[in-house]
Amino acid sequence: MLSVFGITQSKAQELDSWELGINYPEEDSTNSFLLSEEGSVEVGFFVENSGVTEITVEFSYEIPFSGKHEGTESETIQSGTNETFELVISEIDVFSFEAGKTEKISISATVIARQGVPDPLGSSKSREGDLEIPVIYDLSVDISDPFGPINAGTDTILTVIVRNNGNSEDGVGEIEVDDDCPLLTTDNGLDSLLVGNIGLGKSKDADLRVSASESHPRRNCDVTVTVHSKMAMNHGKSVYSTDEARISVEPPPTGSPSSDDDEESESIEDSIQSNLPAPGFMFVGFSFILAILSPRSKIHDWETLE
Repeated sequence: MLSVFGITQSKAQELDSWELGINYPEEDSTNSFLLSEEGSVEVGFFVENSGVTEITVEFSYEIPFSGKHEGTESETIQSGTNETFELVISEIDVFSFEAGKTEKISISATVIARQGVPDPLGSSKSREGDLEIPVIYDLSVDISDPFGPINAGTDTILTVIVRNNGNSEDGVGEIEVDDDCPLLTTDNGLDSLLVGNIGLGKSKDADLRVSASESHPRRNCDVTVTVHSKMAMNHGKSVYSTDEARISVEPPPTGSPSSDDDEESESIEDSIQSNLPAPGFMFVGFSFILAILSPRSKIHDWETLE
């Protein structure tokens, strides 16, 4: 009786001899599947059927980080074969999670038929792996617009703001300031951005003084600021952001206060003179009055003599 039971158990084991496995990175189950910056990754897995009959397997998946997935729903695996499949995980917003965070993915397989006949036993197997959020280096730089044109021989202030849009603490590792006007100079006001780090979603700002020489001609000058991610540089990568602002330079104003006063004095004098009557008109009027009075004076003198 015991020998019959042993044979039956052995046959059942041979019948149910199949395995589900995951192809881990570098064949090490402790290694995580690292998501791309786009929030996607492919996970390879397999089913090995060492039994004496073909099996039809139904798959189910559990995906963390609210991700989407695409994978086979069911497959028939012939006896003595090994079939490999791909699970594509996508649409995970890696910017919403802190860098290095891990959660489990789960792949389950259930035998639903053998040799095309439904299997009432429905044996199942599950395997898990770690899904990891990558480090995203993402600094943005923004330069404020100048208040307006500047005159040659003067300067203006540009406020430069650097924001950390990545998913880990970062900082400014290098700054480049360029312009396309040889007579334009900038100070080192942005050096303060190199000190310390910038937290997630935080920003840092500094002022850049831009000066135009006295001989600078009328011209539009573009000032460009480029910032490099400190953490990316530390890991041998190059991640940077650039912005630019346009400054209009005008010639210095002409004239001086003394010449303005002279012009004002001349204007007042001209106004006074223009309000006086013309000299010719005054002479004619005076002569007319004398002509009227003169005859009367002569008649009076003649009557006296008589």
